Amino acid sequence: MTDTKTAQEIIREFEKWSPKHLAFDWDNVGLQVGTLNKPVENVMVTLDVLENVADEAIEKNVDLIIAHHPLLFMKLSEINFDTPKGRVIRKLIQHDITVYAAHTNLDVAKGGVNDVMAEVLNLENVRPLLSSQQDDLVKLTVFVPEDHADSLRNAVSNAGAGHIGNYSHCTYQLSGEGTFQPLEGTNPYIGSNGQLEIVKEKRIETIVPKSKLNVVLKAMEEAHPYEEVAYDLYPLLNEGETLGAGRIGRLTEPVSLEALCQLVKEKYSVPSLRFVGDSTKQVKQVALLGGSGEKFIHQAKRSGADVYITGDLTFHLAQDAKEMGLSIIDPGHHVEKIVCPKVKEYLEKHCNQDNGLNIMISEANTEPFEFM
Repeated sequence: MTDTKTAQEIIREFEKWSPKHLAFDWDNVGLQVGTLNKPVENVMVTLDVLENVADEAIEKNVDLIIAHHPLLFMKLSEINFDTPKGRVIRKLIQHDITVYAAHTNLDVAKGGVNDVMAEVLNLENVRPLLSSQQDDLVKLTVFVPEDHADSLRNAVSNAGAGHIGNYSHCTYQLSGEGTFQPLEGTNPYIGSNGQLEIVKEKRIETIVPKSKLNVVLKAMEEAHPYEEVAYDLYPLLNEGETLGAGRIGRLTEPVSLEALCQLVKEKYSVPSLRFVGDSTKQVKQVALLGGSGEKFIHQAKRSGADVYITGDLTFHLAQDAKEMGLSIIDPGHHVEKIVCPKVKEYLEKHCNQDNGLNIMISEANTEPFEFM
């Protein structure tokens, strides 16, 4: 018999990767429709939540939809069942389908939309195009009985602590003795009420990104045997990882703009695209931003990019880019669907352990454009 996960448990795991605080302040991420307090057997990953997606979810008995684009992006003044949006919301509520959105937080997150777009092009030395914040570091020091040291270390490391560069589970530990006296009303793991206890313990120290601190502390408390966990937190001056939207990196070798266009069509699975610039020009430094990124053409140019890949480019900004000598490749907005397999892979790894959770990618077509 397997334990069914709740939507809350699934989202808690997902937000270890793509926490909501990474989203831009104008965005609307998180729960859109329904409740997270329910068991889930079928999860659908999608770029958009349109009516054909809702119909597919109903047909496949989906309990939870995780979407990139928010269903409720702008505030609603009414829910009119005669409108397309109203029909979608009605169907979702009628069939008890919860919708959760991870938008700009999944753009910013390491391994998210923009990293996948850079990865399939084999870009090297990739960094954020738009630095929006730096993840401050905190030192966590926790005291734990010796026989629980290994399990606690693994718990906090798996939750995001102890990552330095390409190394994980980085901790330092010392042996010592802890003392405590359980008072009336306590239920101690070790010892008896009213008696002073001396216990052999490990002092474990590790580094935690501030963005993951709450998740790490929860994992620590769940893995620790004591009712009251003794731990310290110290702010650090060490610089944490720089986070932001978009990416910039280098191709392994220079190619013509035309060749890069063909590579983008292949890797992003688009039948056609638009470009700005000399097709024979050699390019190597590539900036990109999934979705609509035209307002960042000047940042792309200042970053040293030869070419900028983004969607929804308008006429006058295309002219501006051409005049400043920045080549543009516009494969459309829908290329963000490239992240859906990554989301499915993450959920299967972190949420589908001995619980029979079925995770699928929507097959409904939400690309509004047709190509000739």
